[in-house]
Amino acid sequence: MKKIFLQFIIISLFFNEGFTQNLELGKVTKKELEERVHSSDTSAPAAFIFKKARTYFTYNIKNGFECTTKFSIKLKIYKKEGFKWANFQIPYFVGYESLDDEKVYITKAFTYNLEKGKIDKQKVTGEGKFVEKVNELWQTKLITFPNIKEGSILELEYELRSPNLSELPTFQFQYNIPVDYAQLQTEIPEFYIYKAIKSGYVNVTLNDVMEHTSISYNNKYNQVEYLGYQQIKALYEVAEVPALIEEDYVSNIDDYYGKIQQELQLIRFPKEAPKQIATTWESVAKSIYEDKEFGAELNKNSYFLNNLKQITDKIESKEERLKAIFEFVKSKMTWNGRYGYYTKKGVEVAFNESSGNVAEINLMLTAMLKMSGLEANPVLLSTRDNGVALFPNRSKFNYVIACVDLDGKQILLDATEKFASINCLPTRDLTSNGRLIKKDGSSVEVNLIPKYNSNDVVSVLVNIDNTGLVSGQVREQYIDYNALRFRQKYAGISTENYLEKLESKYYKGIEVENYEIKNEKSIYEPVIETYNIKNNNVVEIIGDKMFFSPLLYLALTQNPFKQEKRQYPVDFSFPNKDKYQIVITIPDGYEIESLPKSVNISMVDKLISFVFSATKTDNKINISMSLDINNYFIPADYYDSLKEFFKVIIDKQNEKIVLKKI
Repeated sequence: MKKIFLQFIIISLFFNEGFTQNLELGKVTKKELEERVHSSDTSAPAAFIFKKARTYFTYNIKNGFECTTKFSIKLKIYKKEGFKWANFQIPYFVGYESLDDEKVYITKAFTYNLEKGKIDKQKVTGEGKFVEKVNELWQTKLITFPNIKEGSILELEYELRSPNLSELPTFQFQYNIPVDYAQLQTEIPEFYIYKAIKSGYVNVTLNDVMEHTSISYNNKYNQVEYLGYQQIKALYEVAEVPALIEEDYVSNIDDYYGKIQQELQLIRFPKEAPKQIATTWESVAKSIYEDKEFGAELNKNSYFLNNLKQITDKIESKEERLKAIFEFVKSKMTWNGRYGYYTKKGVEVAFNESSGNVAEINLMLTAMLKMSGLEANPVLLSTRDNGVALFPNRSKFNYVIACVDLDGKQILLDATEKFASINCLPTRDLTSNGRLIKKDGSSVEVNLIPKYNSNDVVSVLVNIDNTGLVSGQVREQYIDYNALRFRQKYAGISTENYLEKLESKYYKGIEVENYEIKNEKSIYEPVIETYNIKNNNVVEIIGDKMFFSPLLYLALTQNPFKQEKRQYPVDFSFPNKDKYQIVITIPDGYEIESLPKSVNISMVDKLISFVFSATKTDNKINISMSLDINNYFIPADYYDSLKEFFKVIIDKQNEKIVLKKI
């Protein structure tokens, strides 16, 4: 049986006596309350003293077996930065079609403080418990603990009850604060075989045994009966789990915390043939398409026929027809910020109100494209902030976009973003893959990451005078995803406010004059900025020599990858190319004494490449530099190489050009 459940290497840990004691709620000590820093991580704002969960099955005559997981949590607050842990969130699923909603019951919730040498215990009242609707599929129970101080201890016990046996509640062993001890115990009837899937980088011990048990239930005559069977009891344990801190360039840190997820593989009741349960992404997609809030809404079209005829009349080109429909939906519809692949009020009502959720807008777009004669289908995906599903799971999808097959090429479209263009999705959509589904129920995986590099091209033409003042003109072009990000970030901001941000962006400071911008609203064109600059802090004069960096004020000065080690991948969101062309006219009476040497290097498999050259022509210095991030996703195994690669880039950008007075 162990082979069925254990999908990862067991590494034995020896728990010291501290973890075998005081692992029950209600046993808070003065010593614990007096502690002011965590024993192994003095920077920690808070820490789990312990987190435990027990998953067990109950039985009733109406629904059969159901699953309950009881969580017990004891958490210590060390610093004010840890006060946010006093607002606890418990998500639960309410989007089942044929099952009851999941339910959360708070059984204990207390704040402990040391008041004048005595332990003060304060209960969370009804005013500290709320339910918040996340979307049509999920709700969250919020618990707000009272009287939080540095040194407080929080205790929470709650039950999560679910009729869905296809997957058990995820148990998380690791957070961005330390976990002193974590334990998951599962008691699973022999009739259900689950596959345990471990994620993250936490080494967990597992001990499991087969044992006999029985449970009572009321029969249809309301008489108590007993059901006896064998169950598999598994105990997962881990101690002294360090915090996993979110670093730059990560899509969703939640994907990398240590967790256990369990997927139902097989049902084997006595006198019945075993039933394979583990599903596929194809079957998940098909079941979603068959739901009335999806497939039926996609097939509606009467509400837009008049508008479709007007906007496509006399347009014969498929490309132009696609563009016209896409721009119509973007201009007409306003996204209400709600995710989900199900419609809430329906596409027709959303169309008439000019507002809707993701599903209403993009299913509407897909339907209009299909009606115009294009081969269009919806694509289900999980957004970057929603994380990666480790096994097929309809609850993991939270978004839908449109895809058009045009002359053998896939065109991806998302009309919720006003600044998105054809095949340029909002970055929230840029997870590795989505799943395209067709009316016949078939589906196929779709790569959502762009295959081309988005360019950021900077051209600088400047003069240096005898005092070291740098002045001239800058032209910068933001292309594709760089243009999308620029428009999203600065749409609606005044020029005056933007220039303040631009001048403060560079630590050496610049003065910006005669600023102009083109194509800020023309989304199919690059955003182009031009402006004049003055900077008196770039050139250093020592004696009869001048020293300055080849990229002037544009040089990187700090390596973005500072950590000694990194456990999870580096995610740049999309492939990118930074290109600089700089021409510097040196002052009269000076000559070029030295220039940085040229460099042309690449990481393994050309994941990233860097080219730099500095040449001179008469009294001008020509600098050319390009940094190509050809693969947006850099595995953690390459982190040391990546850090060293960027060190070379920064050193080269800051290597001095030397001018000497003649």
